[in-house]
This record gives sequence, structure tokens and C-alpha cells, in this order.
Amino acid sequence: MYTASLQQNFLAELTHELAQTRRVLERVPFEQADYRPHPKSMTLWQLATHVVNLLAFKTLFLTHDSRDFLDPNAPKPGPTPTSHEELLARFEEYSDLLRRELQASDDEKLTQNFRLHRGEHVIFDRPKGTAMRIMGLNHSIHHRGQLTVYLRLLDVPVPGLYGPSADEQ
Repeated sequence: MYTASLQQNFLAELTHELAQTRRVLERVPFEQADYRPHPKSMTLWQLATHVVNLLAFKTLFLTHDSRDFLDPNAPKPGPTPTSHEELLARFEEYSDLLRRELQASDDEKLTQNFRLHRGEHVIFDRPKGTAMRIMGLNHSIHHRGQLTVYLRLLDVPVPGLYGPSADEQ
């Protein structure tokens, strides 16, 4: 449903994308956590954990005005999940927090700038809504896509995300 509200549109899209992401994460085989398709690639477990941890990163866009990658006191994700159950529990925890923060936000807050930087080097300085779109949703969808390629290479049935997959026809 499209409305004139940025916040309501983001909530609707986030709800859809979180459901799709969960479907992919449910299929990640923990017993093959160390699999990597190429030496330069993350392992399957690193990638799955990254997809989940990005949810906390998105929450920063809503709760802070900036993030300095050099700040030793900046929030960091918890330790790497050690089981499939822990991964899905973290996904639920981070998803719930992100939804709550977005529900507590409003269009005015989403038009305020968020600055992502590494010391004096500015990586990103745009409205929070734009940060949510580019560094949040698009970034997560990109890595979720990578995760589906890993699943395909491991011969794990890939869920259809925007229509049926070859495994669901």
C-alpha cells in the first residue's frame, strides 16, 4: 500500500522484506557454515550473520544522527551466533527493534540527515529515509541475494522472493 507517508511506506516495505529474508535464513544449513564459493568470499555463516547484523545498522539510522566507524564506543553487534536457532533469534530480536524504532519515527525525522563517516572521511550524508533505502534496504537485499546464490551452489532449495523460484515450480 502506498501512502504519502515515508514512514508508513518504509514500514510496509520493511515488513515484506523481513518476511522474505527470514525465509532465506531458515534454509541456511548450519552444518555447512564454513562453505565459501571463492577464497575472497565470506563464509556462508559470516554472510548469514552479516544479513542479520545489518538490521541493527539500519536501526542506527533511526536512533542516531551519525556513525563514525573509528569510534571505539560505537554500538557493535553481539558475538557471532553459534547455532541456527541463535541466528534466527537474533534476526527476530533485531527485526522487532527496527520495526519499533521505525514506528516511533515520523516523516520529519526521516528527512533529517544521517552522517556515516570514518573519522573525517564522509562516506554518506543524506536524509535518514535515504539512508534506510540505500544503506539499509538495498544493502540487505544485495547480501540476501548473495545468500541465495550460496544456497543454490549448496543445492539447498531457494525460496521464491518476488515470485516462484526454480525450486518452487
